Amino acid sequence: MIRVGIVGSAGYTGGELLRVLIYHPEVEIVFANSASNAGNKLYEVHNDLFGDTELTFSSDFHSEIDVLFLCVGHGDARKFLDAHPIGAAVKIIDLSQDYRLRANTAYQDKHFVYGLPELNKEAIQAAQYIANPGCFATNIQLALLPLAGKGLLPDQIHVNATTGSTGAGQKPGATTHFSWRNNNLSAYKSFEHQHLQEISESLDQLQKGFLPASEGALLQRAAEKINFVPQRGDFARGIFSAIYVDSGLSEDEAYALYETYYAAHPFTHVSRQNIDLKQVVNTNKSIIHLEKHGNKLLILNATDNLLKGASGQAVQNMNLMFGLDERTGLNLKSIGF
Repeated sequence: MIRVGIVGSAGYTGGELLRVLIYHPEVEIVFANSASNAGNKLYEVHNDLFGDTELTFSSDFHSEIDVLFLCVGHGDARKFLDAHPIGAAVKIIDLSQDYRLRANTAYQDKHFVYGLPELNKEAIQAAQYIANPGCFATNIQLALLPLAGKGLLPDQIHVNATTGSTGAGQKPGATTHFSWRNNNLSAYKSFEHQHLQEISESLDQLQKGFLPASEGALLQRAAEKINFVPQRGDFARGIFSAIYVDSGLSEDEAYALYETYYAAHPFTHVSRQNIDLKQVVNTNKSIIHLEKHGNKLLILNATDNLLKGASGQAVQNMNLMFGLDERTGLNLKSIGF
């Protein structure tokens, strides 16, 4: 059994990780750390786990485990690792953004590998430390990787993507209250979203020179090519993106390219029928649909931001790191109604 410790287990990503790992056939949860909930049953915070587990939250931390999941806020993972010595053999999967970018991957004498299996599967299998991708970043990268793999990304990419309220985290804010979010839609961080940086670095990994070498901060350089307008939707979970690029491919050629690229990746699917968000909610799937309109290639992608965009992908990475079938514990059914 893989002995698991979770730090930050009371939040959305921590709760989703618990839901998956409680029924994972190869996992024993050693501790679920939450200082503010120490001594409480997991189901007293994540009440959908009532009847599934009698585990309690713990304020303790120790490294007598095989893998540590860090489900903490951005900036807090690096602080936690600086403050808590980790055993040399312990694997780490960080769900914050602290180690995702090329300039920030170093930890002690090793490096974090960017944990997008559809891009870095072999490196993930050999890694000790994983930087789990962001939710928007996962969705948009999966929509574009096949084009980047053939050097077919143009200079301008246009992205409109809408995320559910869980993407903002558990801490209440002005735009997360039901009275504001319900029956509402808004854009935020237009052309400036932090995930642009990791998206651009991954695309540049396949299509060398994609990331502009011009002067300026990485975010500004990424925004030179990716015109990204994120939106807040009035639903709880999921990301639906509509992306278009200039392309000389026919629709059949585009489908052949995408189907070939994802043939060996069990969670990313290419649909010749139009798609909707409910097909992926509560699953680790990403479903892509393509359409050709004149010289424009339209790429639609739907993912669950808490699973394929966070905790499900973290478990997928854990499976790869420990030599398991990457689907283990992740055969989840979508909610159609």
